[in-house]
Amino acid sequence: MQIGMTYDLRSDYLALGMTEEKTAEFDREDTVLAIEESLRDLGHETDRVGHVKSLVSRLARGDRWDLVFNIAEGVSGFGREAQVPALLEAYDIPYTFSDPLTLTLTLHKGMAKHVIRDRGIPTAPFAVIEDPDDIATVTLPFPLFAKPVAEGTGKGISARSKIKNEGELEEVCFSMLREYGQPVLLETYLPGREFTVGILGNGKKARSLGVLEVVLRGHAEPAAYSYHNKKEYETLVEYRLVEDREALKAAHVALASWKALGCRDGGRVDLRSDGGGMPCFMEVNPLAGLHPVHSDLCILASATGLSYRDLIGGIVEAAAARYR
Repeated sequence: MQIGMTYDLRSDYLALGMTEEKTAEFDREDTVLAIEESLRDLGHETDRVGHVKSLVSRLARGDRWDLVFNIAEGVSGFGREAQVPALLEAYDIPYTFSDPLTLTLTLHKGMAKHVIRDRGIPTAPFAVIEDPDDIATVTLPFPLFAKPVAEGTGKGISARSKIKNEGELEEVCFSMLREYGQPVLLETYLPGREFTVGILGNGKKARSLGVLEVVLRGHAEPAAYSYHNKKEYETLVEYRLVEDREALKAAHVALASWKALGCRDGGRVDLRSDGGGMPCFMEVNPLAGLHPVHSDLCILASATGLSYRDLIGGIVEAAAARYR
């Protein structure tokens, strides 16, 4: 197949003056190169397209592809991850990963949790703070956990995210509303183990690649898999491939969540257990990072013996099977 590649290159946005944190979800050149080399090793031809505006130009010029390998995150708005898939659907071009509906729904963590809760899947009680007046309506018991409603890569998450009283609640919510310009998701704090589950495939054929437990080392930022801890994961975080009873529950909840939200081809589901050891859905990553060394999904795949090339091949095959 001739496969186009859509992505947001981090260096392009840094050159425009964006900060390190603002560009944290965008991809490095070596990620794009690793995907490209894997696709070529699998026998495909590749064509680098780039970000959404480049895609618009190429489509207007008449360029087309058998499939587009899409990892473009977009820059702003709740629909930013849906922009490339929506354009490709308008031109009837097949692509990898989830559709515009799922990408928009899952980027807004509050909306995703509404669906998960309504489907009867375990998730922590929550509230969404859209403006300061909403803070007074919160009835959830302390401690709480706060994060921006539509960010990834741990952005906005730090030790202050664990809220112990009303004073901290007001201070943290005000700060996040001002700093990130979006609602704040508040959840009952989950004190148990943290897991990330890799998923490959679609519908009834979707399967767990394995369960990785995220363990913070003693000198890590406490209480959360934060932006800082993710950035310095080599010294602050230990990843353990686990298969105990609680981990198997996590895989079951992850697969149920994956199907309930309509996710496709490959990605990750993040969970944390409550005080009784029940893994609860936190969020899904339908456009999971694919850096061969640093990204959680690739770390998990490697731990289970699945090569990077075979992971990329599995994603392409799952997408191709949908269109066949």
